[in-house]
Amino acid sequence: MSHAIRPETRRGRPPAGQSTLSRQAILGAAMDVVDGKGVEAVSMRTVARVLGVDPKSLYNHVENKDALLDGLAELVLSRMVIPESCGDLREDLTAIARAFRGAALAEHPRAARLVLTRPVESLITLEPLEVALAAFLRAGASPEVAVHCLRTMLAFITGTLLREAEAAFTLALSDPDMATERQRTLEAVELPSVRAAAPHLAKCDHEQEFDFGLGLLIDALECRLG
Repeated sequence: MSHAIRPETRRGRPPAGQSTLSRQAILGAAMDVVDGKGVEAVSMRTVARVLGVDPKSLYNHVENKDALLDGLAELVLSRMVIPESCGDLREDLTAIARAFRGAALAEHPRAARLVLTRPVESLITLEPLEVALAAFLRAGASPEVAVHCLRTMLAFITGTLLREAEAAFTLALSDPDMATERQRTLEAVELPSVRAAAPHLAKCDHEQEFDFGLGLLIDALECRLG
């Protein structure tokens, strides 16, 4: 596809001796900003500063900030390996969800929010939806019900991955020392159920939590479609 972003292109500054800007160079610089300071720090001005150019020159390649953010979402999602269907609803949905999670969190976890919240308009972002919709239709859902099922699944994936992406930079749930401290704090409260669950509340294996929630969701979808 002509608009696809090459996965290997990352750095924002053009190679030495190359003064011409490109969309790929701009997106690479924007991703550098996201990796370093988060999505909130992205603007045409900050990206231009990374590239060492006048902000106005960016508009020859990227229409505006929204187009820039959409391009970053496509860049991340272009790394997603679309799984082939095996014909089993549970296995197909599990493979799709895990592939989406991997693409959203792998190299640029701070960009995950873009993948999960930007509007779906390009073929790059529509291909995973095609695979999921096909799985629901094969399971007997009407097109309308398939869309409801898809949106329910996306709501779960979005909420879970947003929590995971933000926790990676704020809560440090995988830090054993912090987990021990949190457990002590929870065990000290006068809430019996919280105290009983304190060892489990204090830590979080995001992949395990994702698979557990996904399993419950697919159970419900299979029950509804069966």
